[in-house]
Amino acid sequence: MDIILLLKAAILGLVEGFTEFLPISSTGHLILAGALLNFNDDRGKLFEIVIQAGAIIAVIWEYRARLGRVFAGAFSDRASQRLITNVAIAFVPAAALGFLFSHAIKEHLFNAPVVATAFIVGALIIFWAERRQHTVRVQTVDDMTPLDAFKVGCAQVFALIPGTSRSGSTIIGGLLFGLSRKAATEFSFFLAIPTLILASLYSLYKDRALLSMSDLDMWIVGLVTAFVSAFICVRWLLRYISSHDFTIFAWYRIAFGLIVLVTWQFDLVQWVDH
Repeated sequence: MDIILLLKAAILGLVEGFTEFLPISSTGHLILAGALLNFNDDRGKLFEIVIQAGAIIAVIWEYRARLGRVFAGAFSDRASQRLITNVAIAFVPAAALGFLFSHAIKEHLFNAPVVATAFIVGALIIFWAERRQHTVRVQTVDDMTPLDAFKVGCAQVFALIPGTSRSGSTIIGGLLFGLSRKAATEFSFFLAIPTLILASLYSLYKDRALLSMSDLDMWIVGLVTAFVSAFICVRWLLRYISSHDFTIFAWYRIAFGLIVLVTWQFDLVQWVDH
């Protein structure tokens, strides 16, 4: 048992869990953490993607009663059918474009200037979204129409740009499209379930040659720490949005964008081919 490797797995799991559902880009944080821990080879990159499953299990656990009712009523309850349909509609745009252009994205967009720009531009969009008059049309996820779902799905497409943040794109997009803060956040959680699970499964299949039983303890540690930290983060975020806006995350994004530029300028982090 390699204690140092398990410690790295735990740190990356914590980073994944605490950043996946906040509008601050888990990808950017994992690139930085992986580089600083010297765990950014092909095995490390696969690990960073697959431990997203631990974060998703946290969402499934948090909403287990709601999801249980949805699946139980999939063939009989209209509200359950509407939620399943809306998640499916929102899933398609980013999934289709990601499948078609993933190679080009990795080749041309995984570099420090793009990541830093995405962080800072995303911060400016959050500032703008929070300062404009927010007219709420959709109070809860159950009130969403297929068109609302499609709009949020289109917003998720921007998350294909490294540093943009999947949750940031969907939550802030939801706010701009008239969803309440709670509806936008919860729909972002639900949309993450198929998005991240399928991304993890695809990565496992594509890079299955990198898998080894000797790494089982590393995977367990990473998944468990990602689950625990994501569960804490989801609970905190739901309480936070009840009385706060997302401005604090915009300031954080600007600070992290500057960190990206500094680590790139001084060659501390390899911000390419991730």
